[in-house]
Amino acid sequence: MIEEDGNLVEVKIGALIMDPNTSTPIVVLKGIESETVLPIWVGAFEANAIALEVEKVVPQRPMTHDLLRNLVIECGLSANRVIITDLLDNTFYASIEFTDESGELMMLDSRPSDAIALALRLDCPIYVRQHVLEVSASSRQPEAADADAEDLGPLPDDWPELIG
Repeated sequence: MIEEDGNLVEVKIGALIMDPNTSTPIVVLKGIESETVLPIWVGAFEANAIALEVEKVVPQRPMTHDLLRNLVIECGLSANRVIITDLLDNTFYASIEFTDESGELMMLDSRPSDAIALALRLDCPIYVRQHVLEVSASSRQPEAADADAEDLGPLPDDWPELIG
């Protein structure tokens, strides 16, 4: 299923921070043309992959997301965009939209952190479905967060200062 752009909000990495309560990394997505802010709790390895690319650090050997980027390019695919598609039971979902050499569209399911790390390496835009923003804004704070599942965790008390 290909999304209509009207239901999508383009975002960029606003910050990569640590949750002071759980010491879990948080990728903060910020709207490019809006005041949208979406925090996504991620695993340490995924946060490191995102941080390396944001800081333009080139490892001696290709890391997993670098390998994926190389595979995408060698297979003749173009990454059109990453979409954070859903938030169910405090777990975010994402898809990566590719176009092959013949112009065929292909969507691959992905964890948001992996999709973001790959989007940074392939220089493609990141979007969030409006529905996800609405669900996230109205979600109750869960009792505990599971970083591997990329759960929505409680916002720290000093949240505005952390992303400012």
